Amino acid sequence: MSSSIQFPAPLPKAEQDATSEFSPKFDADGLITAVAVDADDGQPLMLAYMNAESLALTLQTGEAHYWSRSRAELWHKGATSGNVQEVVEVLTDCDQDALVLRVRPKGHGSACHTGRKSCFYRSVTLEGNKCSLTFSDDTPRFDPNEVYQK
Repeated sequence: MSSSIQFPAPLPKAEQDATSEFSPKFDADGLITAVAVDADDGQPLMLAYMNAESLALTLQTGEAHYWSRSRAELWHKGATSGNVQEVVEVLTDCDQDALVLRVRPKGHGSACHTGRKSCFYRSVTLEGNKCSLTFSDDTPRFDPNEVYQK
C-alpha cells in the first residue's frame, strides 16, 4: 500500500509554531520521532520512528505504521504479532519535529516485542553513584518466541 499524501516543507520557526498547516519536520534521514501512548490511560507504550510514507499510511488507515531503522523497511505495527495499534489521535509538538500517537492496542494489548504492554517496563534508580533498573510488575502478555518465529 502506498500513500498519496504529500507533506509540505516546514515553515520558518515562528510560523511553524503558530500554523494550522501540518508540515512535519523530518530529520536528515527523513525520519520523525513518534511516541505511542495508550489512549485510555496515557501510559507510554513505545518510541519509534516514522518516515513520510509510514506517517501518511498511519493517517490514511487509522493504524500505526512505522519505519524500522534496524530492518530499513516499512513496518505495520502488529502485522506479525496481531498487536495492531488503532490510532485515536496524532499530536505534534510546537515545531512539528516529534509526534505522539494516542493508540488503542489490539490483539494481546502489547506494544513491546518482549510481550509486555509497554516497552517502558523498567525504571532507573540511582544509588550512590551507580544506576540500576527496577522491573515493573508488567509481565509479558504473550511468549515472543512463539509469536516471532523466524
